Amino acid sequence: MPRQARELTPLEVKRLTHPGRGGNVTFAVGGVSGLLLQVTPTGGRTWLLRTTVGEKRREIGLGGFPDVPLAQARERAREAKAAIRRGIDPVEERKAARASLAAAQRRGLTFGLASDRFLVAKLTEFRNPKHQAQWRSTLDTYARPELGSMLVSDITVQDVLRVLQPLWHDKTETATRVRGRVEAVLTWATVAGHRTGDNPARWRGNLDALLPKPDRVAKADNHPAVALKDAAAWFADLQKRPGLAARALEFATLTAARSGEVRGATWTEIDLEVKLWTIPAVRMKAKREHRVPLTPEAVALLSALPRLEGDAHVFPAPRGGPFSDMALSAVMRRMHAAEVEAGRPGWLDPRSGRPAVPHGLRSTFRDWTAEHTEYPRDMAEIALAHRVGSEVERAYRRGDMVERRRAMMAAWGRFLRGEAGQKVVALSEARG
Repeated sequence: MPRQARELTPLEVKRLTHPGRGGNVTFAVGGVSGLLLQVTPTGGRTWLLRTTVGEKRREIGLGGFPDVPLAQARERAREAKAAIRRGIDPVEERKAARASLAAAQRRGLTFGLASDRFLVAKLTEFRNPKHQAQWRSTLDTYARPELGSMLVSDITVQDVLRVLQPLWHDKTETATRVRGRVEAVLTWATVAGHRTGDNPARWRGNLDALLPKPDRVAKADNHPAVALKDAAAWFADLQKRPGLAARALEFATLTAARSGEVRGATWTEIDLEVKLWTIPAVRMKAKREHRVPLTPEAVALLSALPRLEGDAHVFPAPRGGPFSDMALSAVMRRMHAAEVEAGRPGWLDPRSGRPAVPHGLRSTFRDWTAEHTEYPRDMAEIALAHRVGSEVERAYRRGDMVERRRAMMAAWGRFLRGEAGQKVVALSEARG
């Protein structure tokens, strides 16, 4: 029976040195038979397992010391011996794994690398750094942990489901965005020649058979709006509020514009003589120029505003530049809080019961056009800068009804002032 080596301690192993003559030397460290520490004349130290595999004598490398400490070397030695007892040659197994990895890397991209390359091209479409960050963050947070190391050519529907299913019911909106962005990366990979076949992240005719429709598991979280019955009282309260942020919110209400469009407005976009506000495409959500007819009330509001030298913004922040997106929200919160403090319910959305927010004022305007007027639906949608009709219909519709919308916005202003209680009829439409 072979003599068992004494089991050395970590400190004793650390003190092992080359004797100063000859080539490499080995020291048995005990704990696992055949486990050796090899020391070179230059002081390099590596772990070896000297054993028999089949009929061959082998020395199996287990890593360098001290990166692989004594306890880990013993564990690796035990695992190698267990594999040999199962009929596996650890050396050949390691060679096969390296060859498989090299072949995989030659034949395709991982999802992580594909998403990086895709984003280099995709993110140039977004001028808004926030949107750029959202795309990358969504993929990094939700897709990469499951798919990052997989070859795009190997990703299946089941792999995509592993990403989506934990999110689908609790974070439905996020999950739908993740799905769309994974689909976009895999589409890029297909076009670039790194995969073939159907896109496993496609919704229609694919994932829609395995996951419930998003609108069935999570209702859209609409922005709380001022109730129509409260609109006149709310607007009167707003007009009493001092400050430029309150005037910006008043202007947003009169024009049914988005908060960002109002906060970023510059005097070069405003023509007070023809009573028109022209928002360039670069500032619009749909990336199309949008013209807003200005009512006499809106013109009077603008005419009374101070102009700061060196700042072209219509509603500049105290330190220059546009207001933050919280400035208008803060006005509405203060208005609501004052009502509650006075013992009244406050300015609540009639459906959700939550306090109204600036973006919800566009919903109030849309409800007014639908319930209190006979203006065409398309006219109201154009006023909100929404896309109307199919691509073909939009190609044939050259105008934006800007002059016809003047009457609608004037009627909206009268409604806000409490001067229009009856249903408004669009005379030009009624006569037609």
